[in-house]
Amino acid sequence: MTQRKTQSRKARASDNTLVLVDGSYYIFRAYHALPPLTNPQGEPTHVVYGVVNMLRKLRRDYESAYFAVVFDASGKSFRNDLYAEYKANRPPMPDDLKAQIEPLHRLIKALGIPMLVIDNVEADDVIGTLARQATDAGMHTVISSGDKDLAQLVDDSITIVNTMNSAVYDEAGVREKFGVSPNQIIDYLTLVGDSIDNIPGVPKVGPKTAAKWLDQYGSLDAIIEHADEIKGKVGEYLRASLDQLPLSRELVTLKCDVELDFRPADLMPGEPDPQTIRPLYEQHGFNALLREMDSGDAPEQPDHGGGDSKTGTGDSSSDAQQSARRRQQPARNYQTVLDQALFDDWLQRLQKAELFAFDTETTSLDYMAARIVGLSFAIQAGEAAYVPLTHDYPGAPAQLDHDTVLQQLKPLLENTGAAKVGHNLKYDMNVLANHGIELTGVQHDTMLESYVLNSVASRHDMDTLAEAHLDTQTTKYEQVAGKGAKQITFDQVAIDDAAPYAAEDADITLQLHETFWPQLEADADLKNLYETIEMPLVVVLSRMERNGVAIDADLLNTQSAELEDKMQAIERQAHDEAGQAFNIGSPKQIQTILYDKMQIPVTAKTPKGQPSTAESVLEELAEQYRLPQLILDHRGLSKLRSTYTDKLPKLVSPDTGRVHTSYHQAVTATGRLSSSDPNLQNIPIRTEEGRRIRQAFIAPSGYKILAADYSQIELRIMAHLSGDEGLLEAFAAGEDIHRATASEVFDTALDQVDSEQRRAAKAINFGLIYGMSAWGLGRQLGIERNAAQAYVDRYFRRYPGVKQFMDNTRAQARDRGYVETVFKRRLYLPDIRSKNGNRRQYAERTAINAPMQGTAADIIKRAMIRIDEWIARSKLDIRMVMQVHDELVFEIAAGDVDSARSQIRKFMTEAAELRIPLEVEAGVGDNWDEAH
Repeated sequence: MTQRKTQSRKARASDNTLVLVDGSYYIFRAYHALPPLTNPQGEPTHVVYGVVNMLRKLRRDYESAYFAVVFDASGKSFRNDLYAEYKANRPPMPDDLKAQIEPLHRLIKALGIPMLVIDNVEADDVIGTLARQATDAGMHTVISSGDKDLAQLVDDSITIVNTMNSAVYDEAGVREKFGVSPNQIIDYLTLVGDSIDNIPGVPKVGPKTAAKWLDQYGSLDAIIEHADEIKGKVGEYLRASLDQLPLSRELVTLKCDVELDFRPADLMPGEPDPQTIRPLYEQHGFNALLREMDSGDAPEQPDHGGGDSKTGTGDSSSDAQQSARRRQQPARNYQTVLDQALFDDWLQRLQKAELFAFDTETTSLDYMAARIVGLSFAIQAGEAAYVPLTHDYPGAPAQLDHDTVLQQLKPLLENTGAAKVGHNLKYDMNVLANHGIELTGVQHDTMLESYVLNSVASRHDMDTLAEAHLDTQTTKYEQVAGKGAKQITFDQVAIDDAAPYAAEDADITLQLHETFWPQLEADADLKNLYETIEMPLVVVLSRMERNGVAIDADLLNTQSAELEDKMQAIERQAHDEAGQAFNIGSPKQIQTILYDKMQIPVTAKTPKGQPSTAESVLEELAEQYRLPQLILDHRGLSKLRSTYTDKLPKLVSPDTGRVHTSYHQAVTATGRLSSSDPNLQNIPIRTEEGRRIRQAFIAPSGYKILAADYSQIELRIMAHLSGDEGLLEAFAAGEDIHRATASEVFDTALDQVDSEQRRAAKAINFGLIYGMSAWGLGRQLGIERNAAQAYVDRYFRRYPGVKQFMDNTRAQARDRGYVETVFKRRLYLPDIRSKNGNRRQYAERTAINAPMQGTAADIIKRAMIRIDEWIARSKLDIRMVMQVHDELVFEIAAGDVDSARSQIRKFMTEAAELRIPLEVEAGVGDNWDEAH
């Protein structure tokens, strides 16, 4: 048995198994993996919650085993007597973690789980001692930990299980992970050292070098004997470290003879104490666990366990997610509907259901071209059906008539009172429209439920969510249809394979909803965001996608040819600058020219140690050298050509003659929409080439394009959130905000502000929103860092409310682990307390920017919903065709432009009530560029 990922470790262990949990490892993993959950009193609970659920899961997996949780004792251990600097670099335990240790211990004891804390030794030593005693007693030991030090214990009777990633390590697994055998781990750790525990190793010797030496010489003693043979700097470091290696080896060696007054056979879990458990659950706000107790599914019983809680979604009241993470899956009963009687039975059940899940299987991912191959349904967990309609392959069984089935389903699917749940239902909505069915009654979408609960916890596709929240490995499309060039379309998949795959989609969707919805119900703010913004937006985006937008393919073809000419001219200039011809599209050849031939200093390297030719590096070099700028110019034109001028004509639908993008609600962390095929968000507006591409987005004959754009919306949101009087006054007076800022920062009369001062003020205004440092501002303005810092300092002196808002936001983010928009959209920041300075600073910058960017996203979504409702009841000839950043684009009959413009501006400006009014600029033209 080697290292492996396990879907379930339902061991049903015999009484001959001892499970030892590294409690210290559990608490620190829970602390860093979960958002900072709190109970209704504001007290931290996420560590207690995470550890308890992991223990319940492990008890379920090893329900007949001897069992103990081992924690480090407070204070020093015998290793500090050996080496005073041992663990000297470790920071003190954070206060919000320290506060949870005693409550956690109380709850573990109440659950009847033996808990061990032994003075003067560490948890690893106690685990090692008990594991060796168990081996002597003929028992098998399972150690639950991710601590590499414990790998030295692994042998035929001792394995390690890491519940954080489901990896199991036996002797072969240890070798696969570390490159050495378990009996070499002590020597390996001695060579590598441990910066966290402050154990000195050999400088510059990492895991690969240590493993290579041990493979070559067999042991640390043999390496020491042959130290003179090891060449180079690393050999010098080894020889210089010889005196301290014995101490390091003693520090990493587990003490497996700790004097204990109990034996492994004494570690039998006792009965849980409900009278103690209930008030502890109530105190901590563990509502899902309380519901299990009240329903009779006592949470302390292994078969009804909760979850390995790697991620959280906020307040502890939303703990249904974690308690469902590792639950036992219901038995599956999937039916393939091939006869009318069974279909009629399912149709009747669907008509009576309070809520049902459904999914379509189709011929294509292109929603405009896709046709239905079959449909799946689920009403209760574990039970689902697949109705195949157009599977077409040799030997395919007879199926129900495609058109007849859809006609029978049409009243149900179009019934607003028949509640439906799906996963990414916008796609199914579009596909059904291809068959003349207008899907209504869409009450829930599990992709959006997951996204609203925690936009950054994971991806939001069904496979990822099923694994993360249901402990289920779903069947992947490639498993039934093949992959690559050999992949077949779904109508060619054998029904015996297609049916369980498709039914599973509906079943898993229903189970995910049953996991997510209680969490949303428990949080009024998130529930409101989901019900009033994200779900209503689904039908709006579906309509926009199907509307599409007209383009001038001939103009784009002309632009492609012109871009090619410009690229060739730039390439000739680059060759002249380099003094030779080279492939300007080849990073390797660029690397050779810049760094080898031209001897330009290397400022950054790739992860493999090669000089970097990344865009950010070239931008820095371009400040001093011409060739990097030419390469950047060529890359920019090449990207425009391949992404837009060449590609857009190929994306025109043969049925509509228009381009239909796909909008994505659950991709960006902040709530902004993204789009693909084509990506409308990345068409540059400040370059001539980008504006020319926008000229190809046209209005049909008799229509006009209207583009309505929020003016400086994020700065207005900054003024609203910060409450800074200076900013509020400037906006209220209708001043040019950048000119007003320049006047304040440079102490210059408003009418005396010059263009350079305004440019600097604009950079400061927007730079602060995105967390730009003084160094970044100086680079953008072409000034020294100290001068840029002086600008920032002056800005904050003039706008102290902004500085206070930023400081408060960072503090709140560190305290809560997330920030919120005006409309209570929540963005979690997993790195806000990271010990890695770069990651922590990035999280702090995100904390400042996210409330503004996320609020702007919420505002335009609210505007889109209201405008869509107005269009539906209006008699005007108007279509909403695009959303790009803070801009909405419409196609309007020429005679309706004036009436529509005033209404659109009204709905957009009234989409939020801020301390200062929103401003919307609305232009009209024959194409998108003209409308600006």
